[in-house]
Formats: sequence, structure tokens, C-alpha cells
Amino acid sequence: MSTFISKAILDFFIAFGIVLGGALLGGMGAVVSLQPPTQTMLDVAGRIKIWALAAAVGGTIDPMRVIESNMLDGNLSPAIKQILYLIFAFLGAHMGTELVKWVCSSRG
Repeated sequence: MSTFISKAILDFFIAFGIVLGGALLGGMGAVVSLQPPTQTMLDVAGRIKIWALAAAVGGTIDPMRVIESNMLDGNLSPAIKQILYLIFAFLGAHMGTELVKWVCSSRG
């Protein structure tokens, strides 16, 4: 079970880091190109959320194949693990997006 938890935590933080890092670097690029960084950061965070999810779980097709093949064979445990990995990665990407929204909205 510790291997499952370790991979789930890793997927969470990979997705979180992709969204946060992409938004921050996009904001820096916006400053260099004389565009509004806040709006750019929000746009980037929203656009790369799904890609962060895909990158965290190791690709877009392989996890779906694992879910499909195991469900059809009646092995629910590997399929449930893959679904939980996707959920953890989604939570990481979503929390990264929410953090960017929070940082961009707090002025003062």
C-alpha cells in the first residue's frame, strides 16, 4: 500500500508543479512581451490543467488502456488504482490552478 500512496502523492505534486510552474513562467513571458501578466497566468493555468493531469499519470492512452483491459477481465483492483491516480493528479492540477487564481486576485 505504501507504493500506491507514494505514487499518488507524486502524481499530485507533479500535476501541481506543472500548473504552477507553467503559469509563473507564462507570467514572466508576459512581462517580457509587455502583456498583462495576471491575465496571462490565469489563461495558462486554465489551459495546461488537462496536460498536467496527463503528464502526471505518464501519458494519455496508457492509463486508459489499463482501466479498460482490467475492467473487461474482471480485475477491478488495478483499474481502481488507475482511477485513483487520475483523481490525485486532477486534484493537484486543480489546486495549482486555484492557487494561481488566488495569487492573481489578491492585491494589496
